[in-house]
Amino acid sequence: MPATTDQPALDRAHALVLTWLASLEERGVPPTASVAEVVARLGAELPDGSTSPEDVITHLAAACEPGLTAMPSGRFFGFVIGGTHPAALAADWLVSAWDQNCGLRAITPAHSAVEEVAEAWLLDLLDLPPESAVGFVTGGTMANFTCLAAGRDEVLRRAGWDASIQGLVGSPGVRVLVGAERHDTVDLALRYLGLGLPEAVPADAQGRIDPAALRAALEQSDNRPVMVVLQAGNVHSGAFDPFNEAIEVARAYGAWVHVDGAFGLFAGASPTRRHLVEGVEAADSWATDAHKTLNVPYDCGLAIVRDRAALRAAVGMHGDYLIHDAAGEPFDKVPEISRRGRAFTVWAVLRALGRDGVAELVDRFCDHAAEMARGIAEIDGAEVLNDVAFTQVCASFGSDDETRAVVEGMLADGTAWMTGSRWHDRAVLRVSVSNWSTSEADVARSLAALRTVAAGRGR
Repeated sequence: MPATTDQPALDRAHALVLTWLASLEERGVPPTASVAEVVARLGAELPDGSTSPEDVITHLAAACEPGLTAMPSGRFFGFVIGGTHPAALAADWLVSAWDQNCGLRAITPAHSAVEEVAEAWLLDLLDLPPESAVGFVTGGTMANFTCLAAGRDEVLRRAGWDASIQGLVGSPGVRVLVGAERHDTVDLALRYLGLGLPEAVPADAQGRIDPAALRAALEQSDNRPVMVVLQAGNVHSGAFDPFNEAIEVARAYGAWVHVDGAFGLFAGASPTRRHLVEGVEAADSWATDAHKTLNVPYDCGLAIVRDRAALRAAVGMHGDYLIHDAAGEPFDKVPEISRRGRAFTVWAVLRALGRDGVAELVDRFCDHAAEMARGIAEIDGAEVLNDVAFTQVCASFGSDDETRAVVEGMLADGTAWMTGSRWHDRAVLRVSVSNWSTSEADVARSLAALRTVAAGRGR
């Protein structure tokens, strides 16, 4: 098929993308069609004949548009997922068009070069050890998985057990200690790794691990190798574990220390917020999501491991049919061989914003969250439940039923998306600020809608 036949479909897709982006300012955030309704619009039967690519794109967009949530909108405050910065979006179009399988240096020198540069920029920006390796994985879950795989195998290796050869059956096992309010994906990654449920260490009212309780737990040694998982950014409060104290305690017991920093690790990029992650550089590994605070498209987590050899031993592989480079391969740092060019979008955002721009982005998120908290606190009967030190706000509007009514009312109103959750045995409305495009006007408009909905709660 000649390349020129791509043109109509690409032109149509480009026009539809611009129309979608232009609609975000005024459209409601929630979708207006159900799964079943979108299926009906798509058509459930696979046709016998072919359809032109241009017509396929036209049909796909028309069928799906009512079922789309305006996640790129500046008024989407759910799940800490960010938006997509224009430079990253444009770079992602190139990624798909270039169609590079980015596992090998010799085959994809362009991506390997961009990955090297982006890796160095990230480590410098976050003030992490420059010798560390950065693996570009699918998201936060796999970033945690990759880092914890390196930690699991390394602490077992120190105990005289090679998990890569001997597996886990018959091994000394690994003891994993986590804060009581760690994110659920930490437990999921540990389950994938065959390590089972971790031991929960008490946390304070904001979800920060208690170093004294961590020490007490570690003193109850059963002679297994140990990993300790800390947190940069509690999903409800936004709080950060006390890294200096907790890492010092963990080090005294020979533990591998991993930090789940899905959205909070980028506090290190801001001079005014860097104190939140003071001491985090002393850990062994760090996980974050570039599609959260850094605002690249989905499918881009970052697994950062200080010991490159430990990471390669845990997730690397060898194949005689592959073209190996003495400098090492991109797939030595991730669980996948076939993968898209994730580093292109990360490089694009970092290059577009620069060091000062990333710091300003983080600060703006925090400032908007603080303004949200102030506005919510002024609503009759509302209570902000967390210390708003970063990008998260949790609020109650009275009883659990009243709070749930506000959550449901906001979704029905459609002006902004704010999710419900449960924290400290209370129903809460949770606001997560992580979109580059959120403006002061978006915050004011969302608070106005919240005031209106809250005034009618329980009715």
